[in-house]
Amino acid sequence: MLILLAMSCKKDSPIDNTAETTGLTLVKTVANGSHNIKIYTENGKLQTGYNKIYLQLANADGSLVNNAQFTWKPLMHMMSMQHACPYSPITKVADKNTLYEGYIVFQMAGSASEYWELQFNYTIGSSAYTASSKIDVAAAVKRNLVSFMGTDNTRYVIAMVTPTVPKVALNDMQAMVFKMQDMMTFPVVDGYTVKIDPRMPGMGNHGSPNNVHLIQNSTNKIYKGKLSLTMTGYWKINLQLANATGDVVKGEEVTSTNEASSIYFEVEF
Repeated sequence: MLILLAMSCKKDSPIDNTAETTGLTLVKTVANGSHNIKIYTENGKLQTGYNKIYLQLANADGSLVNNAQFTWKPLMHMMSMQHACPYSPITKVADKNTLYEGYIVFQMAGSASEYWELQFNYTIGSSAYTASSKIDVAAAVKRNLVSFMGTDNTRYVIAMVTPTVPKVALNDMQAMVFKMQDMMTFPVVDGYTVKIDPRMPGMGNHGSPNNVHLIQNSTNKIYKGKLSLTMTGYWKINLQLANATGDVVKGEEVTSTNEASSIYFEVEF
């Protein structure tokens, strides 16, 4: 009886909010007078291609908010126009108390005259807030994104998600495929196939065995496959995008007379 009573009075241990960003690096803090929105990534920067982004919302006294509802919108300010890019909703990280997550796929780097702005709208209870700030987006070292017009007169964006740290192995490869509905809207493309053919141009353009083309996971919409890298060095991952009926809408097969596809990713390690 005493044992049961002791168990019934035991309380859950409080969540250590300070440990929720372990392994992440602060990129920028966006302030609006009421709150500070802290932007984190694993590598401490934003760059062209796919970016997994984490957020924390802090009150003016530094205490963290765990019941906010977020939306965001990245907007590129160019000399003669504005456009958005593919991005996800913002959701609470599973098993975290104050950490939120989402992704943004930046198609181009910023500069002094043309720059990205990140706009936030959020609510806490019945109170609504906004915040926005210019953000620095650097060019990725290697090509991790392709944007093109398909033979079906649709503009597509394909962004490589993984591997971020390639190895001499059969790597898990992930990518996301979007289409440009208009300058502000980039929905995910469902049911296509991303065909891959990795080659080493500096080593006779040799390929590798056991690659698996990328097909879409219906749950998270990410395209998944296997990328075989048999040695260190520079690899060009030649791509072909095939629609739901198997017709290739962009990209060419690598042959003895055609060394590369017109769309490709790059990795070097």
